[in-house]
Amino acid sequence: MIDLQRRLVSDVTIMPSPLQAPSRTLELEKFLPYRLSVLAQLVSESLHDLYAGPFDLAVTEWRVMAALGRFAPLTASEVGQRIVMDKVAVSRAVAGLEKRGLVERTADRADRRRAPLRLSARGRSVHARIVPLALEYEAELYGALTPEERRQFDALSDRLFIHAQLLRQNR
Repeated sequence: MIDLQRRLVSDVTIMPSPLQAPSRTLELEKFLPYRLSVLAQLVSESLHDLYAGPFDLAVTEWRVMAALGRFAPLTASEVGQRIVMDKVAVSRAVAGLEKRGLVERTADRADRRRAPLRLSARGRSVHARIVPLALEYEAELYGALTPEERRQFDALSDRLFIHAQLLRQNR
């Protein structure tokens, strides 16, 4: 006969029952998804500190501008896919950038439902002033690695990125 009381407590507290093998402990500080998230947040905030004051841009706004600076024209949905950001955040960022005259929508003559975005002349000017700051920050960050470590890091990052995409597709 199964002891339901014991089983319920065991499941709720995530403690192994005497019949189960001991579970591994999640050491958050060593957990790869956590470490990547914290590193990404720290890097993003540090970079934001460089452009927030002089250009009055939020992180999401800069990411939209960076995507448009590299890949325009893009629809808001395509921007979201490029920068892996949800539609609401992209929509808010685009609205703010449009209001400030940094981004403009164009009409797609072939498909009137599409509204491609691109940087305005003012947006291109701001983008051109932020890019050197971003690249300088990247160089300083990479300064912690030797050239060989950088090549290894880039290769490993690419491999993890591709594998994470495959894992997500297969879920």
